[in-house]
Amino acid sequence: MELDLSPRLPKKVYGGDGGSYFAWCPEELPMLRDGNIGAAKLALEKYGLALPRYSDSPKVAYVLQGAGTAGIVLPEKEEKVIAIKKGDSIALPFGVVTWWFNNEDTELVVLFLGETHKGHKAGQFTDFYLTGSNGIFTGFSTEFVGRAWDLDETTVKKLVGSQTGNGIVKVDASLKMPEPKKGDREGFVLNCLEAPLDVDIKDGGRVVVLNTKNLPLVGEVGFGADLIVGADGKRVLETHVKAGALFIVPRVFVVSKIADSDGLSWFSIVTTPDPIFTHLAGRTSVWKALSPEVLQAAFKVDPEVEKAFRSKRTSDAIFFPPSN
Repeated sequence: MELDLSPRLPKKVYGGDGGSYFAWCPEELPMLRDGNIGAAKLALEKYGLALPRYSDSPKVAYVLQGAGTAGIVLPEKEEKVIAIKKGDSIALPFGVVTWWFNNEDTELVVLFLGETHKGHKAGQFTDFYLTGSNGIFTGFSTEFVGRAWDLDETTVKKLVGSQTGNGIVKVDASLKMPEPKKGDREGFVLNCLEAPLDVDIKDGGRVVVLNTKNLPLVGEVGFGADLIVGADGKRVLETHVKAGALFIVPRVFVVSKIADSDGLSWFSIVTTPDPIFTHLAGRTSVWKALSPEVLQAAFKVDPEVEKAFRSKRTSDAIFFPPSN
């Protein structure tokens, strides 16, 4: 069966004045289902509030644009109120409750990537809302809510019926939202634009690897954070990737990316908290570790060709600057 790895843009799931929620669908991108990967995007306008919710899957959130505030509640823990900004990676283990708020003029855009093998639907996140028109309160009778929370019927009806928004609302500018606490970022957030670089190639590119060493919570999430060649040496994708697109690289496939004149940046996850990467070109290439005689026989070339092949890219690793 032919693999369809073509990049896809997300589809709007819901939204309103406060912003919108988008998701990539496994029906359009089957590799999401096959790889048990979920992908979604939240875009909040000024004063937009993504209502408190929890998910059926662990995730990593990455702030693509803007700045704002995130509320995070781990099971049996106090709420953490965190200031977030572009480049932030936030580990969200299973069972965590979150809310997101934008009090800036610039749109706040957050990408969510995660594993769904324990979720309700393979390749898709399912969120459960604590409030709103589709919140968990609406599924219980007023009598049950009243008895469970020791509230009178009038108060229960206000709780259940006042918030008519679905997932995202726009709050009144006069409402004072919780202020972020500086210490709450520790252990939850790593800014990939400010963190020490794992790779820095002049005029080539830079890499920050998110793992259990620089963000221990990634271990609870379960993963760390183009031309693609698959099995039998077949090229399964060669395409121009536009901003905002998503594509999946199956496990152990080979991938290469070439930036155009504007450059290229991307955020990706690997479904293990401490991944191991093998490079096929550059100073750390696995081919350079093989014996010359083995390469000669494997490629069926004479020693001069093998020597020329081995002598190139002896100082560059991972990223190669453009040739003049």
